[in-house]
Amino acid sequence: MRITLVHALKHSIVPIEASFAKLWPEARLMNLLDDSLSADLARDGELTDAMTERFLAIGNYAARTGANGILFTCSAFGPCIEAVAGAHAPMPVLKPNEAMIEQAAKAGRKVGLLSSFPPTLASMPREFPASIALVPKLAEGALAALDRGDRAEHDRLVTEAAKDLRDCDVIALAQYSMAPAAEKVAEATGRPVLTTPDSAVMKLKGMLGVAG
Repeated sequence: MRITLVHALKHSIVPIEASFAKLWPEARLMNLLDDSLSADLARDGELTDAMTERFLAIGNYAARTGANGILFTCSAFGPCIEAVAGAHAPMPVLKPNEAMIEQAAKAGRKVGLLSSFPPTLASMPREFPASIALVPKLAEGALAALDRGDRAEHDRLVTEAAKDLRDCDVIALAQYSMAPAAEKVAEATGRPVLTTPDSAVMKLKGMLGVAG
């Protein structure tokens, strides 16, 4: 199976590759990185028709290379990814947080959504069921620290921000790049913590009928 991974942030590559290595090492991975996607979204402040066209072009390219499935790791682009999924059905095309959102909806009614990328908190909440009481929280400065190569400071800022979510039933980490901080967040809050990479890999395996 050939899986195309599409990234808008370079920091997403290591966490998702680690999850594949652990849960589906047989998969053949193809990484596509366009970090101008996140920069342009931050500049524009909204998803535009032009952005959707860029995503459709990426999806078309991945399909032409022989991909069996596409996993987007960029959480702020839900409607664009849905357009790609519609264009390439029935090939599995996953938004980064689909599987985690399904888990969160089963884990409790009050869910803390912790993000390091502000546009995610504008686009992702609408993907949760209406029955969920969502508490969004931005880990300010965390992504900038990661951009500087300071993983320790990133994790510290994520953990500090998570403390405001201690009254939630479960805490969901929105970015793939936040996954390595999950254990520290759990220790600081005493809450169950959900991350995106592992759940995404398992859902994709199921959609493609891969056992195990």
